[in-house]
Amino acid sequence: MEATLFTTLPPPSSTTISLKSHFHNPLLLHPTTLHHRKPTRTPLTIRSAISRTKKEETVETVKQQLEGCHLIAGINYKGFTVQQFQQLRTTFPDSTKLIVAKNTLVIKAIEGTPWEPLKPCMKGMNAWLFVHSEEIPAAIKPYRTFQKEKKLEENDFSGAVFEGKYYPPEEFKVLENLPTRAEVYAKLLGSLKGPATSVVGTLQAPARNLVMTLKAYVNKLEEEGAS
Repeated sequence: MEATLFTTLPPPSSTTISLKSHFHNPLLLHPTTLHHRKPTRTPLTIRSAISRTKKEETVETVKQQLEGCHLIAGINYKGFTVQQFQQLRTTFPDSTKLIVAKNTLVIKAIEGTPWEPLKPCMKGMNAWLFVHSEEIPAAIKPYRTFQKEKKLEENDFSGAVFEGKYYPPEEFKVLENLPTRAEVYAKLLGSLKGPATSVVGTLQAPARNLVMTLKAYVNKLEEEGAS
């Protein structure tokens, strides 16, 4: 009797074989790839050009502020908040401008100008005060008041230049105590109330001599106020 050999085949699998699971199409992006794709970066050359342009604009801004400027002072602003800066700017008169600029850019702007003596205070983080008025005490006082109210004892003036002379922080009292224009004229008028012969002699002098005399007297009063 012949034996018949039956081979039992496994039942058909319910799992469908997908070609996509075995072959990767390089043109199709996996969903995770879309979510984790890195943003396109600006080429280095373009970033460098933008940075250089901003620096040149800052130097030009500082140079513009030098025109008609009577005093430049540095303020150590390390730790200031944006809100504090905004508040501080509103305290100064219109003739005074507060600008934030790197020391290196300010040095570049003042090279070859009467403001070069400012270089000793080019340390740390400075905001720069440009005073376009002869009323120096009135320009400095707002920061002193702000400094006291906000308890910013560590954020002092880093230095200043006035009439070509550098004033370190410890000499700022000289600048803060300068006589105002009104005070100078008041003293001048007071001196004209002296002996009649002196007044008559001055008034009878040529106009040019009178102007020179008054100017010399004003300079003398300013020197006395600074000493």
